Amino acid sequence: MTGLRTLMAGFVGVIASGTAWAQEEGYNPAPGWDHLWNEILIDITVIGVVFGAVAIYMLFKFKAKNPDDVGKGPKLSKAQAISWALIPAAVFMADDFFLSAKGWDLWNVYRNPPEDAMEVKVTAYQWYWEFTYENGITTEELVVPAGKPVVLRMSSEDVIHSFYIPKYRVKEDVMPGRVTYVWFRPEEGEAIATCTEYCGLAHANMPVTVVGKSQADYDAWMVEQQASAAPVAAASAS
Repeated sequence: MTGLRTLMAGFVGVIASGTAWAQEEGYNPAPGWDHLWNEILIDITVIGVVFGAVAIYMLFKFKAKNPDDVGKGPKLSKAQAISWALIPAAVFMADDFFLSAKGWDLWNVYRNPPEDAMEVKVTAYQWYWEFTYENGITTEELVVPAGKPVVLRMSSEDVIHSFYIPKYRVKEDVMPGRVTYVWFRPEEGEAIATCTEYCGLAHANMPVTVVGKSQADYDAWMVEQQASAAPVAAASAS
């Protein structure tokens, strides 16, 4: 019972730490994703090398000298047999649980947008995206202030899409009748977002530019968008 409580407390601690990191000033989860991915690559490489080396050793150590040779395993006591089964399994399971816990921690960061995040509504169509800002401005290119967390609230008007920005390590399905979300902390410069769910004949037309601007440049860009939208709004009202 004590062990179960300890395990549950550990999981709660992982969740709480992930949420706390997401709320840290300036925290960016993308490098954490890269770090975890590198750890996994190192992990599977080490395991592959160890198993490969053991297999090659056994291949030469126990190869048959002639066609009539019959191999036989070493005699082990019950304790030895159990140890050879459980100890390697425990080592590999501990390694798997360690990486899983780190992945769970990172997942919780991605699931908890910072409280000061700027929200942008994303609507997917065949075969383009629309981005609606908090002031009602709508564009077909995503422009955001660099360094400020941005949460995208996404839905689809037709089929299932999947919004993916490789540079910021975020990806989420976009579906009709449901709002999904991702958040990221943009940098100055351009990135590409695309749809990774086949959505029809013009699926290849879905890539869109994500532009990170300094706060001053973003504010100036937004003023331009509002000035361009004003005549359209006046014409629609008349």
